[in-house]
Amino acid sequence: MNEFIQSITSLDPIWVYVAIFFVAYIENLFPPAPSDILVVFGGAIAAMGKGHFVFAFIAGATGGTLGFMTMFTIGKWFGNRILEQGKIKFIKLDDLHKFEKWFTKWGFWLIAINRFLTGTRAVVSFFAGVAELDFTKTTLLSLFCSMLWYAILVFAGYTLGHNWQKVSDYLKSYSIIVTIIFILVIIGLLIRYYKKRRTNKL
Repeated sequence: MNEFIQSITSLDPIWVYVAIFFVAYIENLFPPAPSDILVVFGGAIAAMGKGHFVFAFIAGATGGTLGFMTMFTIGKWFGNRILEQGKIKFIKLDDLHKFEKWFTKWGFWLIAINRFLTGTRAVVSFFAGVAELDFTKTTLLSLFCSMLWYAILVFAGYTLGHNWQKVSDYLKSYSIIVTIIFILVIIGLLIRYYKKRRTNKL
């Protein structure tokens, strides 16, 4: 990623914004993609007088939202077929249907949290489509969360300027901590679910 950034620093800032949009979009389809770092860089070049942070913000938020809704649409149109054909080998079909019902109930909360996690955006958007959550509400919530997240990243890059790479270290630590917490919460919910199911059988 550093080599890629170095290769575009001498180009017109418009290509930086195009790259931000493209990577933010792709991240929602084939994670993980380092779009967050590129958005930070977009804010940094604005501080260096080579562009404007608003364009970096718009490119990131738009690309992220469109990518999320693309995967949402794939889940809505083809999700059930993919799941019923057993493409996800490590999860039983019965558990997938239960997960779908659970997502229908809590899906909007996951969408809100999802923007601040790494590597989960494609999964959440896919199952949001499978659960057939309301398209308009999903789009607006995804857009709002993308705008909030990318505003933070652009501001960080703009504030640090030439020292923007420090944000990369912070993001790495943030990702590790948040991922660990997220995994622990999921494990806790699974343990609770299986204990409850075992109690009901008895």
